Amino acid sequence: MGKKVKWSWTSAFVGAASATAVATLLSARPKDPTFHLVSIKLTAFKLNLPHVNAELILTVHVTNPNIAPIHYGSTAMSIFYEGTLLGAAQVKAGSQRARSCQVLKLPTRLDGVELAHHAGKFFADVAKREMVLDAKVDIGGKAKVLWWGHRFKVHVDSHITVDPVFLDVIDQENRSQLEIFLAS
Repeated sequence: MGKKVKWSWTSAFVGAASATAVATLLSARPKDPTFHLVSIKLTAFKLNLPHVNAELILTVHVTNPNIAPIHYGSTAMSIFYEGTLLGAAQVKAGSQRARSCQVLKLPTRLDGVELAHHAGKFFADVAKREMVLDAKVDIGGKAKVLWWGHRFKVHVDSHITVDPVFLDVIDQENRSQLEIFLAS
């Protein structure tokens, strides 16, 4: 019936080490960060004829699910209403620890003149208490794994529905895509 197979500690050790190495590689695979708009706060309404600007603070929750800490540069997030650039939120340079969450407060300025070009749609949105905004940003930086530093870029697209009266976030869809540059 059979041949007797001799069991070996060396084979067991090699098998366990191989399984551990594969599990480590799979868990170290870069993952897309997540972004979630928590709140919008109106801080100023400036009337300098013919310009009207609204200044806001956007509170954004960011999660870095990766095993490497990151350092990122400053950039601006573009905010659109009905396909028109309405304003920008400033993202200051910073860093984030590995596998961590943090809350960013982004100073934002919206141009009232650009909003006036869509006055009919805006007042209809105010009446139904739902306004749809889109936002796009590219965030570049560097992640260091052991002694290797790799540049990266994260592109974020957001589709956000807000209450234009109370500035409550009603719904949102955020998509991020991480790109890592292996060559320096």
